[in-house]
Amino acid sequence: MLGEWWNDDLIFDGTPEAELMPEVGRRPTDLVVEKNTYSAFRGTGLEERLLEMGVEEVIVTGVVTNLCCETTAREAFIRGFRVFFSTDATATASVELHEATLMNMAYGFAYLVDCNRLQQAFSLDPPELKLNG
Repeated sequence: MLGEWWNDDLIFDGTPEAELMPEVGRRPTDLVVEKNTYSAFRGTGLEERLLEMGVEEVIVTGVVTNLCCETTAREAFIRGFRVFFSTDATATASVELHEATLMNMAYGFAYLVDCNRLQQAFSLDPPELKLNG
């Protein structure tokens, strides 16, 4: 169905476009979710894997803020995960679409965070971490 929307201009596994950027710093042990729709949850086993690992919170980053990132964030929230949505590690075709998604997320689905805030949070001891402020 995605081909109908995108005139079959899709990215397929095994092509250069599907490769993760080296700057991401992927480690051999990192989980990579291969998906064929906007959601990282649909048909990927991601929810089961996160639950097995005891994960309660997810950080959403990626490409196409208003489609893939927003769909994944909404599904994560509905499945009971606390969602942090990156304002500057997501991107889409226009500023208007990006900002519309950020407004949707902040209205009841996710905490908006930027990369600096995430980096600070990861450097804190858990008792120091505060969601608001």
